[in-house]
Formats: sequence, C-alpha cells, structure tokens
Amino acid sequence: MHTYLDFEKPIAELEGKVQELRLLAHEDPSVSITDEVAKLEQKAAQLLQDTYSSLTPWQKLQVARHPRRPHFVDYVERLVEDFTPLAGDRLFGEDAAIMGGLGRFRGRSVVVIGHEKGSDTQSRMKHNFGLARPEGYRKAIRLMDLAERFGIPVVTLVDTQGAYPGSDSEERGVAEAIARSTDRCLSLKVPLVSVIIGEGGSGGAVALACGNRILMLEHSVYSVISPEGAASILWRDSAKAKDAATAMKITAQNLHQLGVIDRVLPEPIGGAHRERHQMIKEAGDGIEEELRGLEKLDGATLKRLRREKFLAMGRVGVV
Repeated sequence: MHTYLDFEKPIAELEGKVQELRLLAHEDPSVSITDEVAKLEQKAAQLLQDTYSSLTPWQKLQVARHPRRPHFVDYVERLVEDFTPLAGDRLFGEDAAIMGGLGRFRGRSVVVIGHEKGSDTQSRMKHNFGLARPEGYRKAIRLMDLAERFGIPVVTLVDTQGAYPGSDSEERGVAEAIARSTDRCLSLKVPLVSVIIGEGGSGGAVALACGNRILMLEHSVYSVISPEGAASILWRDSAKAKDAATAMKITAQNLHQLGVIDRVLPEPIGGAHRERHQMIKEAGDGIEEELRGLEKLDGATLKRLRREKFLAMGRVGVV
C-alpha cells in the first residue's frame, strides 16, 4: 500500500477513487468504468507531475525521508553482485547503522559503504535509524584502507540525519571518528564516488561523502544540521523548520549551483519511492559513468584533485 506524504493528499484522493472504481468493477463486471478510470488516472498523473515539479525545500525533505525510499541494502541488492559484508572496526565492535563490504559492480570490483536506516520497526531498531556510533565510522576507515591496499574504487551511499548523539557515542569519541573518516576519504589514492541517496545530515554524512565526485538524487537533501535543529537554535522554535529548510539551501539544485555537489540524478515523477528499480538503475548508471572517468587517473592525482575540490568550496576572491 502506498504511503502518501501530507502534501500529496489531493493525489491520494484521486488515486483512491481509481482503486474504488476498480474494486467496484471487480465485484460487478457489468459496470463499465474504463472511461472514468482513464480520466481520473490522467488527472492524477498530471497532478503528480505538477506537484513534484515545484516542491519546496521542506517538501523535498519529506520526500528524502519517505519510508519507502530505496535504502543502502536495496542499492546493493540490485547493483552489486557477490556482495560480501564486512563487520566490526577491530577496535570496539560492530555498528549496523553503517554497512559495507566487497562486491562486483558492473564488471569491476568495488568497496561499497553506506548508511542503512531500516525499512520496518525491527530493522530500524537494528540499524539505529541510520545514526552511526564511532565504531561505524572506524569500520568505514578500515574498509577504505582495504580498498586502497588492493587498488579497488570506493562507492559510498549517504543517508542519515547525522551521527548518533548519545552518551555512549560521545564517550567513545564520535567526533574524532568522524574527523578521521573525513580525513581518510580525502587521502584515498583510489577513486571515490559518493551518492546522497536520501538525507545527508551533518558531519555524520560528510564523513562518507568527501568523494572525487558527489552525486545527489533530485529530491535528496544535504545540510550541516537538520532544519528542525537549525530552527531550534536560531529561532528557539522548531515550528520554524520550514523557514530553516529554505534558508539553508539544502536541495540538490541549490547545492549543485553552489558547487558543493557535482551532479544531480533525476528521480522518477513522484519520487524514487514510486519507481524504486528505475531509480536504482539510474543511480548505477551515474556511478558507472563517474568511475569510468576516474579510473584513468593515478592515485596521487585522485588525492590531489579531491583535496583541492573541498579546499576550494566557499573560497571567495580577495580584493
């Protein structure tokens, strides 16, 4: 059953009417509904297109958080063959909010690392809603070390509101782990392609997103803090989250214009959650194209270009 967002209520009503008519026809085959259904479907499709062509930043955030949006495990299942997950940071333990391992992506060996939020109550609890503790980032570092040792490109899939802020996470040095993961991304001598597949929040996202090329799904968001958190700090009022989302320039279109990301991957009309397989394939096409270009460069050049890319962000001319 489709899950509708608040701003999709008019679409839900039209699609609900279509389902009612089809149910009626199923119960009574003598009832002719073909013309009426066709009109309603056309109207619903047009409304869906109009709605998604003019989403506000706050609405895009809701789409990025949609429970049916493809997650890390969905991308790995359809894009990576012979995936072998690797667990543990060899220092403290395992963190299920960040997953990673080795596999074959369209004929090439890759190390894939990413956040996993979970898709139901049980899996969300297991993966801590994608909020990683320090051992998750230290595991990512271990996998990046492995990739560099064997000359294997790295693909990261980012989808988190941020790192886990609990006391146990702080006690084990989450800030230090994020910093070291960020530094490891920047120092890698193999290609690194990062994709913001949902929500990229705070340093917890940046720690996996310092790639040679950063791709972002059309309705994904990427920001230093959640709009709710920013509203609470700036206005002391979480109800101002919609204003914060607009002011913070969190959308893929904003960030591409600012030079923070390199490429926006179009989503199917209605968002990635409506055509999951199509979105995963298109993301795979984008990753493959970027890797093909990066594989021509040597390790020193990859490292230099990546560091220069991030050092140049926000730089202004001196008068």
